[in-house]
Amino acid sequence: MAKLKVLYKCTECGYEATKWLGKCINCSSFNTMIEEVFEAGNSTKERKVLKDKMSKSVPTALKDVQDVHEKRIATNLEELDRVLSGGIVNDSLILVGGDPGIGKSTLILQICQNIGEQNKKILYVSGEESITQIKLRASRLGITTENLLLLSETSMDTIEEVVEELKPDLLIIDSIQTISIDSISSTQGSVTQVKECTARLMYISKVMNVATIIVGHVTKEGAIAGPRVLEHMVDTVLYFEGEHKLSYRIIRAVKNRFGSTNEIGIFKMENVGLVEITNPSEYMLSGRPLDVAGSAITCSLEGSRPILAEVQALVSQTNFGTPRRTATGTDYNRMVMLMAVLEKRAGFKLGNYDSYVNIAGGMKIGEPALDASIMVAIASSYTNIAVDALTLIFGEVGLTGEIRAVSMAQKRVYEAQKLGFKKCIVPKANFEELKNIENIVISPVSNVSQLLKLSVGSKD
Repeated sequence: MAKLKVLYKCTECGYEATKWLGKCINCSSFNTMIEEVFEAGNSTKERKVLKDKMSKSVPTALKDVQDVHEKRIATNLEELDRVLSGGIVNDSLILVGGDPGIGKSTLILQICQNIGEQNKKILYVSGEESITQIKLRASRLGITTENLLLLSETSMDTIEEVVEELKPDLLIIDSIQTISIDSISSTQGSVTQVKECTARLMYISKVMNVATIIVGHVTKEGAIAGPRVLEHMVDTVLYFEGEHKLSYRIIRAVKNRFGSTNEIGIFKMENVGLVEITNPSEYMLSGRPLDVAGSAITCSLEGSRPILAEVQALVSQTNFGTPRRTATGTDYNRMVMLMAVLEKRAGFKLGNYDSYVNIAGGMKIGEPALDASIMVAIASSYTNIAVDALTLIFGEVGLTGEIRAVSMAQKRVYEAQKLGFKKCIVPKANFEELKNIENIVISPVSNVSQLLKLSVGSKD
C-alpha cells in the first residue's frame, strides 16, 4: 500500500506546512490552511510526466524572435470581444469566474453558437451537468450549431485523451473544481487537484494550440475559489458581475496578457439569454426622475468607454445624536470627505443630517471624476433645489475645495452631447481642450463655490 502523506496548504497562496496554522506564514491570511491527504510522490510524478511531454526549451536571443500577430477567434459578441481586446487568442487559457446563477454557462453557450458558426470545432466538458441538462439550456437559448460537442466527464486523463483525438479549436471546462487527476488521491476541488489540472490544461492549450476557457467557482468574498496561484497560471482572468435582482451583467478583465484590463462589457439578462447593451449610458439613465432635488448626472470612464450615470443623494434631519452616512456604488470614505469639504469650504451645516448617496442602476464607480457630482447631489438635496436635467457634471474635488482636471474630458462631453445634454460643468483645467466643441455649453469651474453656484445656486 502506498504511503499516505498529510500536508496543510493555504488556499490563497499555496504555501505548504506539515501542521495546521491559524495564519499562513507566507501571505498572512487567516483560516486558509486546509488539509490535503495524498500518496507521497504522486504530485512530483505528475509534474515529471508533464515536463516529459513538453518539448526541450532552448534560449533564443530577443533580436532573433520574429514579431507574430496573435491569431484570434472572434466571439461575435462585441462587448466580450472588447474586453478580450479583439477576441480569443488561439492558444490562450482563460479563466471565467462569477457567482452561481449569474449567467456564466449562458454566456459560454452563446460563445459556442457564434464560434461554431465560423466552422470551428468546440468541445464542451461539464463536470457538473449531464449532456441532457446542457441540451435543455441550449434549446432554451436557441443554440443550433452542429460544431458543438458535449462531454460529461470529471477525469482529467480522459479529457486529455478526447482532446488529443478530436483536436478542437476551443475547449471549455465547466468547472475546474469538478475535474480531478486519477493518480492524485486528494479530493476534487482541493488545492493540489486544481493546480495540477490547470497545469495539464496549460499543456493542452500551449502545445496542442487549443484555446481553452475554464469556468471557476467563487467564494463568498467574491474571489475565485482555489489556490491564488490559479489566477497567475492562466493568461486571462474574467469576472462576471451583477446583482441577481437586477437584469444587467458586467464582464470585467482583471488580468489579460494579450490586451488591456481596463475595458468592461455590459449585458442584459433576458429570456433568450444575454443581450449586449451597446449604449450603456442610455440604459443607465432610462426612467430617471426629472426636476427632482438630490439628483446629478456624471460621466465615468471604464477603460476607453464613457458611461453616464445618475448620482442620487438624500439629506434629512437626523433623529439621533450621531448622523448616519451611507454610500452605495461609491467609496464611503470618499463621500464623508466630500461632505467635510462642503461644510468647511461652502458653509453647509451637515452635522445634524443623515446623508445617503447612491449610484442609480447598481453601478459601482470608483474614479475621482465622480466627486463633483456627489457634492452637487448632496447640496441639491440639502437646499431642495433641483439640478437641470440636461446638465452633466464631472471633476475631482480636493481638500482645499479646488476642482481638479480629469482624464479624457472630450470623450465625456461627446457622450453627453450624443444623448442630448445641453450643458457641461467641467474643471477649468480641462476647458482649453473643450472650448471648441459646438452645440453644448461648457462651463468651467475652479472651486466648490463656483460649482455650487452654477448647479444649485445659493445654499440659502
